[in-house]
Amino acid sequence: MTQELSAAGAGEDRQAAAQQAVARAQVYAFLAAAYLYPFENWSEDVPLMPAIVATLDFAPAFPALDAAPLPLLQAAYRHGFGAAGSLCYETEYGLPHEFRQAQELADISGFYRAFGFVVGGPVRERPDHLAAELEFMHVLALKEAYARLHGLTEYAALCVEAQAKFLGAHLGTWVDLFAQSLALNTGDGPYPPLARFTSAFVQADAARLGVTLTPRSRKEVKHTPFDPDFSCAACPIVDLIR
Repeated sequence: MTQELSAAGAGEDRQAAAQQAVARAQVYAFLAAAYLYPFENWSEDVPLMPAIVATLDFAPAFPALDAAPLPLLQAAYRHGFGAAGSLCYETEYGLPHEFRQAQELADISGFYRAFGFVVGGPVRERPDHLAAELEFMHVLALKEAYARLHGLTEYAALCVEAQAKFLGAHLGTWVDLFAQSLALNTGDGPYPPLARFTSAFVQADAARLGVTLTPRSRKEVKHTPFDPDFSCAACPIVDLIR
């Protein structure tokens, strides 16, 4: 009887951990979609988010956001991020030289390859784009949930370890700088409060995993240097406009 109760308790703990992983995956998926140019209206899903976030005892409250028509959402994105969207790339935040940028991109891609995560499809972005890094956390959380539900203890632990390392080495290191920069870049619209929540959620998730993040001041960050050997002369587009 004692063994049966112990097994039942373990099953309940496993179920609860899997449910938490699914809820975290849902939050990360929502955020990932929000930081891509909105061809679809992500704000229509806003009413679902407070209840999902509320199931996570470590998470900050979801901000009060209103659904907006798609044209207004697109205009807010262009206003906040500009045509190039440079605010959304990890390696634009203060690396010492362009060679380090290539190293960081390779490291991020290595995380992705290890878990079968491919950046591509209809929307193609660099691996260090905020949406890509958030979606990777979504994938890891889903894999963790699946492993827990199927009793794959070692694989679940591997997924948790990967999430901790990725937050500590990449996403958690710059998401607050992103939120600060966006607040300075645009004063209104849905993106600044969403960015503040994103930063707070990532930091809280890192703390839950036992990851100590080292905060950096925006004033300490200088732009990643541009490659002095770069030239547009070799670009095929140049021939089209001559």
